[in-house]
Amino acid sequence: MTDAAAPPTAEAEPHWLRLHPATLALSIAKLGPRSLNFLPAIAALGVTGNWAYIVPAFLLFLLFSLLAAWLHWLRFRFAVGADEVVIESGVLARQHRTIPFDRIQDVSIEQGLIARALGIAKVEFETGAGGGKDHDASLDAVGLDAAEALRGAIRAHRSERAAALAPADAPGADDRLLFAMGPRRLLIAGLFNFSLAALAVFGAAMQFFDNLLPFDFNIFNPVDWIDVAEAYGLDAWLVAHRWVAGLGAAISLLFIGFAGGVATMFFTNWGFRLTHEPRALRRTRGLTTRTDVAMPVRRVQAAILVTGWLRERFGWHELRLQSLASDGGKERDHQVVPFGTLREIDPVLATVAIDRPPGETRWERSHHIVALGGLLGAVIAAFGGAVAIALGEPLGSLTIAAAILVALAALVGARFRLWADLGDRVAIRRGWWKPKLTLLPHASVQSIDLRTDFVLRPLGLATLVFGVPGGSALGSHAIPAIPAGVAQALRTRILAAGGAA
Repeated sequence: MTDAAAPPTAEAEPHWLRLHPATLALSIAKLGPRSLNFLPAIAALGVTGNWAYIVPAFLLFLLFSLLAAWLHWLRFRFAVGADEVVIESGVLARQHRTIPFDRIQDVSIEQGLIARALGIAKVEFETGAGGGKDHDASLDAVGLDAAEALRGAIRAHRSERAAALAPADAPGADDRLLFAMGPRRLLIAGLFNFSLAALAVFGAAMQFFDNLLPFDFNIFNPVDWIDVAEAYGLDAWLVAHRWVAGLGAAISLLFIGFAGGVATMFFTNWGFRLTHEPRALRRTRGLTTRTDVAMPVRRVQAAILVTGWLRERFGWHELRLQSLASDGGKERDHQVVPFGTLREIDPVLATVAIDRPPGETRWERSHHIVALGGLLGAVIAAFGGAVAIALGEPLGSLTIAAAILVALAALVGARFRLWADLGDRVAIRRGWWKPKLTLLPHASVQSIDLRTDFVLRPLGLATLVFGVPGGSALGSHAIPAIPAGVAQALRTRILAAGGAA
């Protein structure tokens, strides 16, 4: 006598959730920029003389937009299981996506200004699948508590899996703070972040509001300063001391530049915190838009230290990590230390197992032929300036002076093209005005191009260009103009190390 076969157990229906109702409020806020798409229709109605239809047409546009947002919210739902996230979306064509926790490489939380006021956040999942952002997923608006709980559930699942795969006697890794920036540090960083970009914004605003202001005054124009002095009876003194007008314009320019740098630093990095959690670095920052991004340690490909001529004199540096993680598609390099000392940067580098070169490192120098491009540009500019002077244009002398500066910069820059092979990584230094040090582990290099041309070949030189996944916003990694034999040996050694890894 045999037991009856048990009926198959039906899979439990997932507990479906919807996005936060505040999604509709965000949709209304987005209608402002989107309403610009309605301008061509308004222009067409105006040209045809149908002005009476403009307001009804615009109201109809708003109605359809709100209806579309409501239908999208109504037809979007998600469920969080024990080891996966399920998302269903689409009004006419339905899409069903299942994302296992094991496939999620990065979970980031982002809050804009309106979202922070409403207590909601956007959750983005990076799966690392091919095809870019189309293969990632996001929840546009969920409660902040729910977003943090979802991230915690994924972290816990991955930590348990990592613990199961790790040896029994392996030590655990607790979250710890690696770097933070307070208001005082942000202020100092902003002063070193002098930005002329703010001048363009300020100048455009002055042009835009020129007809609305009760006065006509350009703070960068010394003549306007003299006109103000005339209004207060100081014209005779100021004309005799014209340098005061120039000084006022220069002070205004410096003030806006420094204020722009401080404002940018405060808005971007307010509340900056970098913590080390199991298998990842987590960065939280932002004043108006708050972002919370995870950077898996195993996906870090290179470390890049950037500073400036003046910053370096005071011991300040910036650390970026080149990673396969996309940071929401907004950053190709993760800025993990925006403004810190080497003593603060070293623990972060130790976390990703990429150390700075020791003090006794022997640096090799690229051939001085790397200055050739800048010198050729200077010669061409000087020739153009000489032609201008010959044609009776005195401003050509300024071109010649600029050419001399370009030539000097090229010659000085050639002296700062250095490199060193540190055994398991290669270090590349370049630049004197804005020095940059790239630390590139051999295991991260997927390909190396050995390049030569009609200039390098007769000199027995070659350039190595390293192919590294992820790409850097600060340019490609290369060692230019070194002896061809040395380049070939270094290429063979790095590729062998990468293949062994």
